Amino acid sequence: MWSAVLWGGVAGSASLLGALAVIFFPIKKKIIGYIMALGTGALIGATTYELLGGAVEQAGFKEAAIGFLGGALIFTIFDYLISKYGGHKRKQSEGSGEQGGSGLAIFIGTVMDAIPESAMIGVSLIGGHSIGMSLVIAIFISNFPEGLSSTVGLEKDGYSRVRIFTMWIVVILFSALSSLAGIALLGDASNSVKAIISAFAGGGIIAMVASTMMPEAYKEGGPAVGFITAVGIFITLILSHI
Repeated sequence: MWSAVLWGGVAGSASLLGALAVIFFPIKKKIIGYIMALGTGALIGATTYELLGGAVEQAGFKEAAIGFLGGALIFTIFDYLISKYGGHKRKQSEGSGEQGGSGLAIFIGTVMDAIPESAMIGVSLIGGHSIGMSLVIAIFISNFPEGLSSTVGLEKDGYSRVRIFTMWIVVILFSALSSLAGIALLGDASNSVKAIISAFAGGGIIAMVASTMMPEAYKEGGPAVGFITAVGIFITLILSHI
């Protein structure tokens, strides 16, 4: 159980590391776009190979479809709601040009991204299984550019460094607790329930990638991000077979 907390925290800590990197070292937007593209590919690969594929093997296509499409739909609804208040800026580096509400929406959106990702780290440990390193690495890679780009945007919106660091630390705590919840709440669940939850998280992750990470990666990195995204998917394929 404590390993779930550890690995959930490790995956979530990439956001704080990204924030530290962009504050203390000048990083070009194009590089941020490239890193985000790599994270996009890694998340797509991990979702396909571990979450969705695992759900099909565990319970079948019906459970996978219910979970996957349901997760994508729920995430899209919540994403639409928080985007009305500036939450769509959570992976962008130009700032929102607004004070107060948009920063909170960015924070809520980031937490919303972290919960399904980290919960699946805990789920992967159910039954004494070893941690799925491809999933942890994919989440870590995707969280790093989120910390980079969101911190730049929050600074431009007037947030102090102390406040920004506090927000990212809270995100790490949410990541660790989400991973713990994944193993604690689903440890005794049936294979069908586990498959639905796994696919549900996968659907939410894919919806998040398509609506926030992919557009921002292309905006910052240009056409080269297509190849880099493919590299991210291939890296996850290799990791899933090690």
